[in-house]
Amino acid sequence: MIRKALWFALLLLAAGSTAASEVHEFMLDNGMKVLVKEDHRAPIAVSQVWYKVGASYEPRGLTGVSHVLEHMMFKGTKNLGPNEFSQIIAENGGKENAFTGRDYTAYFQTLASDRLPVAFELEADRMENLLLDEKEFQKERQVVIEERRMRTDDKPTAMTYEQFNATAYRVLPYRNPVIGWRSDLENLELEDLSDWYSRFYAPNNALLVVVGDVDPDEIHAMARETFGKVKRREVYNIKPATEPEQRGLTRLQVKAPARKPYLIMGYKTPTITSAEVEWEPYALEIAAAVLDGGDSARLSRSLIRGNRIAASASAWYDSTTRLSGMMVFNGTPNEGKNVKDLEKALLSEIEKLKNEPIAAKELKRIITQTVASKVYELDSVYYQAMQIGLLETVGLDWQLADTIVDKLKAVTPEQVQAVAKKYFVPDNLTVAVLEPQSMGQDETTALNGNGGDADVR
Repeated sequence: MIRKALWFALLLLAAGSTAASEVHEFMLDNGMKVLVKEDHRAPIAVSQVWYKVGASYEPRGLTGVSHVLEHMMFKGTKNLGPNEFSQIIAENGGKENAFTGRDYTAYFQTLASDRLPVAFELEADRMENLLLDEKEFQKERQVVIEERRMRTDDKPTAMTYEQFNATAYRVLPYRNPVIGWRSDLENLELEDLSDWYSRFYAPNNALLVVVGDVDPDEIHAMARETFGKVKRREVYNIKPATEPEQRGLTRLQVKAPARKPYLIMGYKTPTITSAEVEWEPYALEIAAAVLDGGDSARLSRSLIRGNRIAASASAWYDSTTRLSGMMVFNGTPNEGKNVKDLEKALLSEIEKLKNEPIAAKELKRIITQTVASKVYELDSVYYQAMQIGLLETVGLDWQLADTIVDKLKAVTPEQVQAVAKKYFVPDNLTVAVLEPQSMGQDETTALNGNGGDADVR
């Protein structure tokens, strides 16, 4: 869910009548930034509070603490009882939720514009007055452990992806799952959450994003009267981390009860925040789109429909992360084919990127599709806010959104070929294979069940 949301966020841009709306930036005296974008098509607004903390901030032994704290943010303050936050939002005709990612934690509400003061008051209250109760913590920690079981432990492909990340990243905290390792969750204590809240849940470590039928000056005044009263606090300083150069192909095998084998391949790549050459992340975006940009893309056309080597095959790259990342390929072989066949076919398509410049016609089609997707996503005030919040919390300026499309349009076939040659090399590759094991009745039932991927509260 989170990955899809972030991908959509990247696909937003300032285009068309909605995108032309200016983003108004304010800074409260306590250091909290407020970003407001007008969209008057409907009398609604989305309010999002982003904290610059997520799984990539967590040290060993505390993985999952950001996610568990997210759950506890709904369990009461000095002024509200457990779940009363959600009840009040619902009574005011709104919807609310939250999500934890690798680089941030965000809380959001969608309401009629005239009900925004309610959301502001509630969010400001729990930013300062969260009440961490031992009984509620014990219950919610178990909820997260069960969530982990459904989303990862009982899903062989998710388990394989988790092991893949833990192997591919030697140093970067992206090696840890957002939901946390089970042993860390089981040993997590209430004091750990209290410390985490004190370290990071400060107005000077938070961002308020509002998009919708609003007046920017009124939002600023409202923010001063609510969030502006929360005292500034010293925020814990996270030391920078750099992934060491990989010096050889890495392989791992994951054995788990499953019906089909599964393959994941990943090459270390820079992102916008870490790239030494500015155009490289955009060329990598285009490379991913060439391979997996819809039914007409190469993987679908060649591996799935053409040679019928793969039942599924995809390529994915996220340029907007706080730290360096990967270009990831995954897939499942078709009936009568095996993982080796699939890996060979994927590597063949990658070699074509390295050896044959993309034809101008194909590149034009890919860029046109990408731009169309960006414009389409502007229909959602939620994803307009997502774009702004995402860019800001990973260390990028929200104004970058205005230039993304132009930078993608400027990518040349030679640049796509150059990044493929530079980064898609064996010494920079990690390969994980799920080797299916026989399933008992319990495993079959689990795999047939609805694991879901949304937060459980």
